[in-house]
Amino acid sequence: MRKWLRTGYEYLALTLGLGILGLVLLVWSPFAWLLSQAQSDHAGGFVGRVGRFVNMMCIRFYLWTLHATRAMRFDITALDALRDDPPLIIAPNHPRLLDAFLVISRLPNVVCIMKNELMDNLLLRNGARLAGYIGNDSLMRMIRDSAYTLHSGNHLLLFPEGTRTVCDPVNPFTAAVALIAARARVPVQTVFIECDSPYLRKGCSLFKKPSLPITFRLRLGRRFDPPDDVRAFTSSLERYFRDELSTPTVMPVAASMMPRVPPPVSPGIDCANPT
Repeated sequence: MRKWLRTGYEYLALTLGLGILGLVLLVWSPFAWLLSQAQSDHAGGFVGRVGRFVNMMCIRFYLWTLHATRAMRFDITALDALRDDPPLIIAPNHPRLLDAFLVISRLPNVVCIMKNELMDNLLLRNGARLAGYIGNDSLMRMIRDSAYTLHSGNHLLLFPEGTRTVCDPVNPFTAAVALIAARARVPVQTVFIECDSPYLRKGCSLFKKPSLPITFRLRLGRRFDPPDDVRAFTSSLERYFRDELSTPTVMPVAASMMPRVPPPVSPGIDCANPT
C-alpha cells in the first residue's frame, strides 16, 4: 500500500507541475499579446524587458512548484553571478527538456533562440515574441537578430549542440555560437547542466514516470573571448565540453538517492548527425 501511495503521489506531482505551467502560460499569453502591440522593438525596448522579466517569474514559479511537491531539486543559483554582466552568449550543454527553463528562471534579461515550431506554439508564442526571442528558421536572420539583441545590452541563450543530447557527453556542435560571437564581438560563457535521471532526455516519454525526486545541478565554466576563426573555435568549444563532462562529478543529493546512469543511446540514432 505504501508503495502504491508513493507512486500515485509522484504521478500527481508531475501532473500538477505541468498543469500549473500550462495554466500560467494560458493566463499570461493574452496579456503578452496586448503588450506586444505597444512596441515593435521588443529586444531593446521597455516592453521586451517586461516580457523577459514576466517569463522569468512564470518559469521560476513553475520550478518552485516542482520543488515544493518534491518532484525535483534544483541547484542552479550559480547563474546569479551573470545577472549584471555585460552582453554575452550563454552556451550550456542540453541534456534535458527543462534546460532553457533553468537558465531563464535566474536571468531577467536573457533572450532565447528557439526552434521555430516552439515559436508558433499556442501557449508560448506571445510570451516569446514579446520577450524578443529569436527563431532558428533562417541562419542569416538568426545571426543578424542575435547580434542586434546583444548590442541592445541583453544576454543570449544558445545551445551549441542545436538539440538535446543524444550522444554522451555532447552531440557534435554547430557553428552558430561561433558565428554570432564573431559577428557581435561578445564573449561566450559556458555552462554545464547535470541531471541524475534519464527523464526528459530526447526520446524519453514525458508520461513515463521516473523515480523522484530528480536533481538538476548547474555550474559555470570557462568564458571564451569572441573568435576570429569560427571553425577552430567550434572545435575548441566542443572539445572543452567533452573534457569537462567526461569528468565524474558528485551530484548534491541525499544519501538515500544514488545518481542514476543515463541509458545508452539507441542504436537507431546517428550521433554524427543527431535530429
